[in-house]
Amino acid sequence: MFVAFLHATVSILAVLNPIGNLPIFLSLVEREPASYQVATARRAALVAFGLLTLFALLGNNILLFFGITLAAFRVAGSIILFALGLKILHGRSMAGPNLAPAMARGIASEDDVAITPLATPILAGPGSVTTVMLLIGPEWDLPNFLLTVAAIATVCLGTYLIFRYATPITRYLSPVEMSIISRIMGLLLAVIAVQMGASGLLELFPGLGR
Repeated sequence: MFVAFLHATVSILAVLNPIGNLPIFLSLVEREPASYQVATARRAALVAFGLLTLFALLGNNILLFFGITLAAFRVAGSIILFALGLKILHGRSMAGPNLAPAMARGIASEDDVAITPLATPILAGPGSVTTVMLLIGPEWDLPNFLLTVAAIATVCLGTYLIFRYATPITRYLSPVEMSIISRIMGLLLAVIAVQMGASGLLELFPGLGR
């Protein structure tokens, strides 16, 4: 059980990549008072948790509705995750190069900054939604659902704390160190994607395993 929880936590953490997204958070709230920064971090983490939990609850029904097998979803999902992992490895922002500065100039309202772009698509985006649905698997069962939700909660709590203490963290971590941590997350995500893709291909084409 602990191994499964650890695997789920690492998988979700690699996709959310809070350290890598820290500069985006700071660019959105750096001119605001500390109380606003804390509230924004809290709202973003809570909304991301709610969205990912919703997909953990309804993910299998979505697949059944469209007649999609988990094996096919694993292969397609692994491609998405691998592409995201490569983006992180190459040091590219998950939100795009111009999104954070645009928001910081006041294009979005204050509430929108916490929900969009922070909660979604930066935190609860295609990659994290895909990861959660793959962790739930083809057969929804309560123990696995609770384990996945616990992993989501753990990562979202960690993300909140990292955003909450963004300023002190940036004092102790240089841009180079933050980049290294982010790229390690990208490498982990790419490896997880390859494993997911291999499992999906073996289910679709059993002859490949002979």
